[in-house]
Amino acid sequence: MGKKIFHGRYTTENDEDMVVFLIGMRINRRLAVHKWLPVFTAMPGMIKELYTHQEELGFLAMENYFGLRTTVMIQYWQSTEHLLNYARGQKHLAAWQAFNQKASATNAVGIYHETYVVPKGNYESIYGNMPLYGLGKARKHIPITKERITASKRLKAQK
Repeated sequence: MGKKIFHGRYTTENDEDMVVFLIGMRINRRLAVHKWLPVFTAMPGMIKELYTHQEELGFLAMENYFGLRTTVMIQYWQSTEHLLNYARGQKHLAAWQAFNQKASATNAVGIYHETYVVPKGNYESIYGNMPLYGLGKARKHIPITKERITASKRLKAQK
């Protein structure tokens, strides 16, 4: 367990632009482990690098989800420049090259990503009796006040 629960209702500041990046993979042929396992095992090293050099990379936070066939990682970044710089970095390029050499010619595994550029004031959140999570890890986590009691008010807070 170990995660501190913040009792009550919380939200996040939305006074800075940010980028939401979804990245994941889908196992199309479960028995082709030799094709999809290298794709799956490439990610932990990159995650470690992101958290080790978080501030200089412009990486804010992330969440992971694992399904029977599909994984998704939701990442929060300071800017598209930070995200694109990381994509051109040594660790990511090595993983991308390995994927292209080992798995891209087969349909055993699929990969995907989606990038959303979100201007300040255009995102909001609410957390009730939760540990730091999602945007709550990426942006300043604050108690909900009467000025931010509704989603509409939270969205208007920085416009």
